[in-house]
Amino acid sequence: MFCRIVAGELPSDVVHRDDHTVAFRDIDPVAPVHVLVVPTRHVEHAGALGPDDTELLGALVASAQRVAAAEGVADSGYRLVFNVGHDARNTVGHLHLHVLGGRRFDWPPG
Repeated sequence: MFCRIVAGELPSDVVHRDDHTVAFRDIDPVAPVHVLVVPTRHVEHAGALGPDDTELLGALVASAQRVAAAEGVADSGYRLVFNVGHDARNTVGHLHLHVLGGRRFDWPPG
């Protein structure tokens, strides 16, 4: 599904796009700011990243920082989350980084 969003074949609320990433609002948000940052190149999940993927990982984090600033949560704080596998509730087989903000997060998560 995310490959189709990257290709522009599925509608989404895109908030950032560059050569390496696309960021769009989550359709089932768990926070006031809930944006997914995905690579334009298909990668199954964060566990599939290797030593040659440092540039891609840097691009994902840089895009997440831009999203946090644009959404007004860079100063108050935000959470970046990668989910890997079924037990982590990763439901889409395409690497994505959650940018969560706009509220205080409890620890440990509930």
